[in-house]
Parts: sequence; structure tokens; C-alpha cells
Amino acid sequence: MQRKRQRDSEHRVVNSIAGWIIAIIAILIVTFGVLGYNYVQESLQPMNSNNHQEIEVKIPIGSSNKEIASRLQEKKIIRSATVFNYYVKSHNYTDFQAGYYTFKPSMTLTQIVARLQKGGSSEHIARPDNNVLVREGVTIEQIGDVISKNTPYSKKEFLALMKNQKFMKQLQNTYPQLLDSTMKSKDVRYHLEGYLFPATYPYYSGMSLEKLVTEMVAKTNQELTPYYDQMKAKDLTVQQTLTLASLIEREGVTEKDRRLISGVFFNRLDQNMPLQSDISVMYAMNKHKRHLNGHDVKIKSPYNLYKNPGFGPGPFNSPSINSIVDVLNPSDRDKGYLFFVADLKTGKVLYSTNYAEHLRNVASINQ
Repeated sequence: MQRKRQRDSEHRVVNSIAGWIIAIIAILIVTFGVLGYNYVQESLQPMNSNNHQEIEVKIPIGSSNKEIASRLQEKKIIRSATVFNYYVKSHNYTDFQAGYYTFKPSMTLTQIVARLQKGGSSEHIARPDNNVLVREGVTIEQIGDVISKNTPYSKKEFLALMKNQKFMKQLQNTYPQLLDSTMKSKDVRYHLEGYLFPATYPYYSGMSLEKLVTEMVAKTNQELTPYYDQMKAKDLTVQQTLTLASLIEREGVTEKDRRLISGVFFNRLDQNMPLQSDISVMYAMNKHKRHLNGHDVKIKSPYNLYKNPGFGPGPFNSPSINSIVDVLNPSDRDKGYLFFVADLKTGKVLYSTNYAEHLRNVASINQ
């Protein structure tokens, strides 16, 4: 009898505990259900009904709905990627297009979906946050200064990328005709010296440094494509062409002089004479000087073309397309010019066929 009362008591305790557990579970289910419902309903609302700022979003080709939702959440266009993905699936929305879009945080999911179905632009739509201007005749170091002023990236980060061999290989694989010769060249300070084309490049918020540099290289490839066959016909590599172009970019002002100087350089190369360009020495010194002295031209560097014959390791700056064309079209080679000197006051350039005549030209300028 006592055992029976004890068992009945235990059963009541167990039943009571079970009842409490079931009640707690039921409460939790209801609570989470309500919270979940509220979360979904809230996530279906615009991110910010009062924010009408246009934000650019790029949807790459082949992006899944899940990937698109993730990008929209990252850009703070929608509240929840998960809810957006559920919303799209539940309504059987398809045919989202790749491209550049502008969205506002005030847009509803229906409006966002409609825009994705309509299709984006192949080019940037939004205004850039800033512009990066690469001028003719500037070096990698100088481009680094411009990038540090107009983007969130420091000059140190930019120069590190210029030394990143993995990135260089990726670019070479994409643009082999452009970059094969520079990647094969030895003793190069920067393989992309001369390959960041002079132009204005828009910088957009969130744009990677790799993307910005790739656009510069792509521009160079675009500009040089019409001239690759001409380089090959003249037995010039892209590296050699850009090297000479980078010299005459700084040595000559007019097209006439650039083409004459181009002829001088080719005449010297044919005779295995050093090009003896001051531009090469200043690049070797990593320093600009108005006048070089005897000690300067003896600097030990593969870039010093006073001492070393040939083209040297590579370009000294980013030349303009005009200088590149002038290299491929040298003039008056038959006159045998081997020397030139510029009058910095008048801009006039004097040419000569021998060293004695060259010294007389120098003396006449310095009078």
C-alpha cells in the first residue's frame, strides 16, 4: 500500500514536470513564431523609407539569387538576404539580369525585383566618388601619390601590389600580348611601369585596388592593340617600344622632334651605342634634376643608359599614345643623327651626326 502511494506520488511529479516542459516548449514555439513572423514582416519592408540615396550595385554574370541577395544586403539595400531569397522563391521570380544597377534603401522588394528583371547597365551608372588622373610621363611612384590622394588606398599598398607576382601573373594571363615581354624582362623595378595608361579613371566606393589597376592595364591594351602588328614587323617587343616611348615622351615636345629623337635612338642602337638619355639616369637615381653631373651619369644601375647599351630593363614612365606612335615612325634616319641637345629656354632641339658637332651645339646653347 505504501509502495503504491509512493508510485502514485512519483507519477504525479513526473506528470507535473512533463506538463511544465510541454507548456514551456509551447510558449517558446509561440514566442519564436511571433518573433520570426515579426522579423520576416519587418524584413519585407524597405531598408529605410526616408533614404532616397542611389547606391550602385554590380551583379556579376552567373550570380545566383542567393548571391544577389547577399550583395544587396552588403550594400544596405535590403534588411535580410535570407528573407529576400525566400521572397523571390515564394513568388517564383526569375530572369534576374547581370549588370550595374542603382537602388535606393527606400525601395520595396517588389521594386527591387522589377529592376533586377529589367536588366542593368554594362557600364557604371553612379557618379564616381573620385577620379584618378594618370598624366603622360609619370612614373609608378608618382601614380602611387595620386592614388593615395584620391582613394582609400595608401601609396605603400599600391607599390606592394606592383610587386605582387601573383597579381602580375593574373594580368599576364589576361593580357599576354601586352605583358609577356615585360614579365620576361630582368632587373625590372616595376613590371607595370609604362603599362598604366595616361587617362582619367573613376574610383567608386568599395572598388578594389586590383580592379582599379586592372582597368589601367586594360586601357593600355586597348590603345596598343592597333599597333601590335607594326611592332612585330619592326622586330620590337612591347617592352622595347614603351621604353623608347617613355624616353621621347620626356625628351621631345613636338611630334617633329619626338620622331627625330626616335630616329636618333634607333641609329644609336644600330651602332650599339648607349642611348645616353638623362631620363634614364634620373630614373636610376629615383630623383629629378635639372642638370646631371659626371658623378650622376656613372650611377650603377641597369636603368642607367649612359653606361649600358641597349634598351635597359624597361620603361621609365607612362608614355602617351602619341609618343608610342612616334617610336614606330622615326624620321630622318638617313641623315645619320646620333646626338641631340635641347635649348631649355627656347625649346629648340639641335641634332648632329658626330660628337664634335654635338659639343659645338651644346656650347651654342650655353652661351
